[in-house]
Amino acid sequence: MLLLLLLMLCGAVWAKPMAALCYVAGLALTLVLAAHVTPAGWWRRPTVRGLFIVAGGTWACGSALALAAGLGAPALSHQPVTPAMADAAALSAPANAAVNRPFRVHRSLNLRADADVGSVRLAVIPAGALLTPTGARHGDWWQVRSHSGDRELTGWVSSLWLRRMAEHDNQR
Repeated sequence: MLLLLLLMLCGAVWAKPMAALCYVAGLALTLVLAAHVTPAGWWRRPTVRGLFIVAGGTWACGSALALAAGLGAPALSHQPVTPAMADAAALSAPANAAVNRPFRVHRSLNLRADADVGSVRLAVIPAGALLTPTGARHGDWWQVRSHSGDRELTGWVSSLWLRRMAEHDNQR
């Protein structure tokens, strides 16, 4: 029965003898681990829980062994990633499209001197205020311009607390 279950899990992988060997070794590893890690009472009679443990463990261990043997590494791209491609990904279109488009502050937000929670707080921007990104980013941190009364401040905020104008209007 376990062999039939293993055949169903692996499907077309069984066409490769080395891959089949990886999944058989994965089954053996799963059974050894299950015997040592789970309570002995779980294995007194067949249960759905036991079936899932054996099936999931066999799949996980067999896949890991197949990857380690170099059998399961899928080709994601026919082109190697070049530094120019990495730079282009960093300057993605959505980030560039956000420049000079105002965003609303979702909750009160600290405007900071640098892109770090430990940096100096320049101001607290109230919820609903408009901020305009400058285009500079550091992870989830965006550099923005804020118009607070008669003065304009430039600083860093967490983009997680910003909403597009249309997104903000739909939440009302």
